[in-house]
Amino acid sequence: MTSRVIVITGVSRGLGRAMTGGFVRLGHRVLGCGRSEDAINELNNLHGPNSRFEVVDVTNDEAVREWAKHCLNLAGSPDLLLNNAALVNRNAPLWQVPASEFSRVVDVNIKGVANVIRHFVPAMVAKKSGVIINFSSGWGRSTDAEVAPYCATKWAMEGLTKALAQELPEGMAAIPLNPGIINTDMLRSTFGSQARNYPGAEKWAKTAVPWLLGLGQKDNGLSLTVGEPH
Repeated sequence: MTSRVIVITGVSRGLGRAMTGGFVRLGHRVLGCGRSEDAINELNNLHGPNSRFEVVDVTNDEAVREWAKHCLNLAGSPDLLLNNAALVNRNAPLWQVPASEFSRVVDVNIKGVANVIRHFVPAMVAKKSGVIINFSSGWGRSTDAEVAPYCATKWAMEGLTKALAQELPEGMAAIPLNPGIINTDMLRSTFGSQARNYPGAEKWAKTAVPWLLGLGQKDNGLSLTVGEPH
């Protein structure tokens, strides 16, 4: 398999970190960002220098612009762009979610994705090549109590990505992706002890990484779930 350039947000932990390891082990070059300086340093020590990780807050458009500029200079246009970074609100009825917490969820889960697209996708469009995967959720296609802000942002990912898919030139794809239910910090925040009933991120990545590498133009605009036929 030809080595690909893969950009991933939210690599500090969970799915982002597990995907990073999986792609690198298969010989691909990963450029990633996260908010934890310790985790980013650790990833650079583990996977550098071919792969490169930086501390970036995706809600900061200027910071994303500088990161994208650095990545594009370093490795060129990404073959695969994975908007994985996300937050979930603490379990609460919508009327009890503080305005600041609601804004933070929206800023990371929607505006952060738009910032990354704004600064990486023009290079991909110029090449008419590459796949953009915006992480949605089962809660981007259904709902549950006490996670209304999160549901709202993941439903937004479905609409945003499908509209983006209609704007791309032939040869590219944008896909809203439900990763499935995985035992991560985020799931433990919402499911509590029941999260133990689901596979961890590393186990998930063994299936997800090769599956993700199989996505292409034929999947443009489709709402997909990791592992299903496509």
